[in-house]
Amino acid sequence: MELFYETIEKMCTQVKEKLSLKEFCKNEEITAIILGSGLGGFANNIEDVKSIKYSEIEGFPITTNTGHKGRMLFGYINNKAVIVMEGRIHYYEGYSMKEVVTPIYFMKLMGTKKIILTNAAGGIGDNFEVGNLMMITDHITSFVPSPLIGKNDERFGLRFPDMSCVYNKKLQQVIRSVADRENIELKEGVYLQTTGPNYETPAEIQMYKKLGADAVGMSTAVEAMVANYLQIKVCGISCITNKAAGLSDKELNDEEVKEVASKVAKDFETLLKGII
Repeated sequence: MELFYETIEKMCTQVKEKLSLKEFCKNEEITAIILGSGLGGFANNIEDVKSIKYSEIEGFPITTNTGHKGRMLFGYINNKAVIVMEGRIHYYEGYSMKEVVTPIYFMKLMGTKKIILTNAAGGIGDNFEVGNLMMITDHITSFVPSPLIGKNDERFGLRFPDMSCVYNKKLQQVIRSVADRENIELKEGVYLQTTGPNYETPAEIQMYKKLGADAVGMSTAVEAMVANYLQIKVCGISCITNKAAGLSDKELNDEEVKEVASKVAKDFETLLKGII
């Protein structure tokens, strides 16, 4: 674990040197944002942008998902410093769970205080429709390995971190206020993460529904877990891009996810800018 901490430190040093980010990195209110599938257009809102590809950072995992650009952006939105990931790392790509959440450790050592996690998800809740935006109030990670397994390094956090309030209550209130002010319909619910890359079966969806899940996807929850462990304030937004398996007559596919995400992009971007 000591080597892992040092590896993350080296990544931060590389990025600061490559992009001359000394002043930016002194900002005490850096907000990190991870953009999910089909939501990458939000990056156009960033000012004074400096970018770096994941492949240019030694040791940083590289996304293989064609819908993710695989680069990190540093800049400002409404005069607030942001680090934006255009594309995340997924467990289904073959990475270890520790590698999947490496970006969260990186953001912590870069000075991140808050993180906004976004994703495209399948709707399970009875009152959820395609195109809805859902604020994540809690999550279920019982179907994926914990990213905290292994020797603990107390420089990062506690061995047995509390997960009773992963999604920050004050940030949730901010999201509600922004949605109300901008007249954006906002759902709330529990997000469940699976491993992917396959979509779920109708029987699995019925099980998840009975467990209390309102939306399902292949990311996000383990990132939130690690961010909470690292004492980064967390909030999350899901874009409901399809009805989960068995809840509609449509066959699930990635193109539908991207298409629906692009249709709600305006509301999504307005909500994110307001939160920041």
